[in-house]
Order: sequence, then C-alpha cells, then structure tokens
Amino acid sequence: MTTKKLSLITATLLLSTNAFAEITLEDITVVSATRTTQNIQNVTSNVSVITAQDIQDRGYTTVTQALNSLAGITFTQNGGLGQSTSVNVRGMDSRSTLVLIDGIRYNDITALSGAPFEHLMVEDIAQIEVVKGAQSGVWGADAAAGVINIITKTPANGVHGSAHAEGGSFNTKKYGATLSAKTDAYYINVSHNVLDTDGFTAQAPADTDIDTLEDDGYTNKTTSIKLGYNINETNKIELAHTLIDAEGEYDPFGDPDGFSESTTKDAFSSVKFNHVDSFNELTMYANRSKFEREFITDFGTSAFDGQVDEYGINSKIPYGEEDFVLVGADYKKFEHKNSINKDFNNKGVFVTNNNTFKGFMGGTTILTESLRYDSYSTFDNELTGKIGLKHIHENIEGLVTSLNYGTAYTVPTLYQLYAPASSFGAIGNANLQPETTTSYDITIAYKDFSVSYFNNQIDNLIQFTSGYNNVEGTSNIDGIEVAYSKEIIENFQLSMNYTNFFTAEDKEGNQLKRRASETFKMAVDYYGIESLHVGADLEYVGSRTDIIFNPDFTTSDVETGKYTVVNLTADYQITKAFQVYGKIVNLTDEEYQTVYGYATSPRAFYAGVRAKF
Repeated sequence: MTTKKLSLITATLLLSTNAFAEITLEDITVVSATRTTQNIQNVTSNVSVITAQDIQDRGYTTVTQALNSLAGITFTQNGGLGQSTSVNVRGMDSRSTLVLIDGIRYNDITALSGAPFEHLMVEDIAQIEVVKGAQSGVWGADAAAGVINIITKTPANGVHGSAHAEGGSFNTKKYGATLSAKTDAYYINVSHNVLDTDGFTAQAPADTDIDTLEDDGYTNKTTSIKLGYNINETNKIELAHTLIDAEGEYDPFGDPDGFSESTTKDAFSSVKFNHVDSFNELTMYANRSKFEREFITDFGTSAFDGQVDEYGINSKIPYGEEDFVLVGADYKKFEHKNSINKDFNNKGVFVTNNNTFKGFMGGTTILTESLRYDSYSTFDNELTGKIGLKHIHENIEGLVTSLNYGTAYTVPTLYQLYAPASSFGAIGNANLQPETTTSYDITIAYKDFSVSYFNNQIDNLIQFTSGYNNVEGTSNIDGIEVAYSKEIIENFQLSMNYTNFFTAEDKEGNQLKRRASETFKMAVDYYGIESLHVGADLEYVGSRTDIIFNPDFTTSDVETGKYTVVNLTADYQITKAFQVYGKIVNLTDEEYQTVYGYATSPRAFYAGVRAKF
C-alpha cells in the first residue's frame, strides 16, 4: 500500500494539493511574499504553492492549467496550445500580475496584456508560488493583483538524469530530458523540453464543427540552465538562463480558415551573488529579460522587440529570536525597440520588517510591514506599502486568522505611451499615468477548511477610448474564496475550492467582461493500489459575458459561461525509475469557449512515459 503525507490548509495560504503531497507545510519555503526565504507557515500574505508533484499527478502541460486549479484564478485563451492567454487573479486584468521566472521579470514590456502565459510549459518547474493581493510595496510595478513566481528545479546531491515522452490527440508530441550534478562545491542543472502539436483551429464560430476548419499548430522549445558555485562557506554565486523558442499559427480576426504565423524568441538571464555572515545575508543580482516577437500576416511582418534590465541589492538583517528587517534598492530599464524606439527607467528603494510575537492573545502573532518608493523617468513617482497580520490560535487548535492590506500600481507599456497614430486615429498617449490599486483580504482557516474575503479598488484605469487614456473613477472587484482539502477515507484525497464575485464592475457599474460570476473546482485522487494513482478533476464555470462585434459596427453581450469540464489522469510506477501515465482531457466532450468565437479542446487522449536515474 502506498502511504503519502497530507498537506494542511492554514490561515493565509492554500497549499495546492489536488493529489497527495510527499511533503508537509513544514517543508515548504517561499521567497515571493517578502523577497526573502521564509517557511510558508510564517508568511502573513495569502500564498498558494503548486509543487512539482502536483503538476505531475494532475498531468498539466502548461502553467496556465496548473494556475487554474487554484481558488480565485481563471483564464481566457484565444484557441488551443500557444494561442494568446490571459490569467486573471481575483478578477484583475492579466497585466496587473507580476510574473517571475526564478525572480526574473516575465512581463513583456512590448505587449498589452502583461506576461505571455501561452508559452510557459511545466516540465522544469520545482514549484509555483502565487501571492494574491497588492504587492507593489515589495516588488514595485505591475504587482497590483499579485505575484506569480515560477521556480525551476535545482539538483539533489550526486549525478541525476531524467527523460519523458508523450503523445496524443491532434498529433501532439511532447518530450525532453534533464541532466544534473551537485557536489559540496557546485551544482548544475540543464534541461531541454519540446512540445509540438498540429492543434485545432483557433477561431470557431459558435456551433461550428472544428473538424471542418483548418488546424493552427504550435511548437515550443524551452531550454534552461542553472549553475551554482560555493566560493567558500559564506559566499556563493548562482546563474540562471531560460530560453523560450516558439512558433505558432493563428487565424486573422474574423477568418477561421485564414493563416497567420508568429514567432517568439524570449530569453531570461540572471547572475546572483550571496553572502552570509553573523550580521546579515547580502544579495546582489543582475537580471535581463529579452523579448523578440514577430507576427507574419498577408499585410506583412510586425516585429516587437523589447528588453528589461534590472540590477539590485538587498540585505536581510535578523534580530530577536525570529524577527528580521530587509532593506534594498534596485534599478530597472524598460526598452521597446523597433519603430517605437523608446525607453524609461525606474529607481526603487524598499524596506520590509517582520516580527513574531509568541504568547500574545493566546497564540502566536506574525506582523509584516513593507514600504517602497519608486522614482520614474517618464511619469509620477510612486509610494506603496503593505501590512499583514496573522494569528495562530492556541486555545482553538487549528484556527488561524489573517488580514492583509496593500497599495499597488500598474505602469503603462511603451506601446500605450508611444504607439504612432493610425489612419483610424490616435493610439499612444505620452501623458498616461500608472493605474493605482488598493486591496485587502481577510482569511479564517480551521484545519482543512479556509475562507477568504478579498476587495480590490482600481483607479486611473488605462483603457482604449480615443487612443489610450486614463479613465477617471473607481472599478470595484470583491468576493470570497473557499477551500477544503482532506483525506476523507484512507488513501482517498478530496480537494475543492469555490470562488464567488460579489462585485466586478467598472466606474459606471457595468459588469467587467470575461469574469465568471462563480467557479467551483474539485479534484479526487486514489492511492489505495500499490504503485497506482488515479485522479479526476472537475471545473464548473458560472455566468460569464463577452462582447460580439456586429456587422453594423455595434456591439452586444454574449454568454460564454455555465459549463463543466472533467479530466481524468492515471499513472503507474513500473519500477522506481520508470513510470507510465495517461490522461483524458474534457472527458464529456463539453463544447465551450473561454473567449467568444475561439475554440477549446474537445475530448482528447494522451499517454506517456517518464524515466530517471
């Protein structure tokens, strides 16, 4: 019989365990909440963690699929694999979430919707950290909805290797390999993974058989390398580099049988020096995010090339038994090349203080405060902050309560600032100012159950009216997240979460589009037969509206929600080093669209093998 440890839900976090995890909360550390390593139990922020084991057990292919398992997170996608994808954290726009790969910015400065989630695959991921709520007080710009930090794998001691291969519907092939080595002096981890699929049509008018339309294929080659060298007992240097090389086909607007192509060559690099002594832990780093995209249509080729360079230093100074203060500064330069050929820079200073009070009010209280000041070359400077309070009750074992409040901002992209006018009128607006956000959440958790209320207010919203403009007024988004996870009988795990938006409206009280009024997600996993795991997950999406552009140039609303999708997974461990697995996506062959007029996967079948040494 297989026995695995269960994770628990505590006050300000949900450790995502759609399947049994071989680790407990005491084993989980996160860096995204305060920019320094903390045990997840000591974090005041509302944090979710998706582990590599979760990803494997659920059979995810993309980061978007993994994120969608969490309460408060939804996505929309303009077709299948590789098509434009937006991820909404607590109803906020995708561009309001800061996405990092090993701490390196993944938000595309040349794009309009933030991070290009469609190109993020899961094979080399150790864990995904999701911090919900305004985080600019810690991270600066573009963290109004929260922070998603994707942490790639580092090796265990010794020499190791792994490989995997998968095939399935739509002539999909997925394969890759990893080699790693670690000694007391150094470590190295190299991986290369490929996804190639013929796909299915991106656009599909409602009630259209997608088999009658041409396919839109996609290829993704992701390579990553991580190196570390211990100079001595107190100093070390680490390097990380991720390269994403992708090619895709898509349909021109309004033409499901049309043909256009896109290419992406993005690179994310980092070098970091770490020093530890009796006074502090000092970290210095340099990061570069490089974006190169091309769109090839009948009208020609459009190129979007950009770069973000970041340099920073911070010092973590412990004091007391479990207290610390983190102080730091960073510099960023954002550049959009091509015809826009503009840039701006940002200088920031920040401080975070964390205190733990034991025996206070019959339990343990954790208090975290962060403050950050950002100076910009192009628009007004910003002062943001956050405060978190968490209490672990001793009189009622298993009860944890927390409160988080923060302010944040989202900067306009260089395209929104400087895009030249078209024959239809103005586009860019050099006078744009950042959007500003105020958010708070309250969480009560008892053992395996938690409920959170969240509230976001967004001002100075950037919208396209006659060109891009800041719109006066406040947009309001608030609701609840409920989560439950428990081994209900031996070797049988049940996990579920529910999200309901009380309000998701713009300044005029209009419902925000592409936000589901409610979602319910459930996963069940069985481990009662030795070496075998069988799982199923379900998602119900409530009412959701989108916009139709009519032939007479008017618009109207259309319903795109009220559907349920079921997936099945299974894996069998033949030997300690060899595993076979399979999955069925959209078991009931549900017809639905996350974006009106764009297809989603019908019932699909996949099978694969994993090997390691």
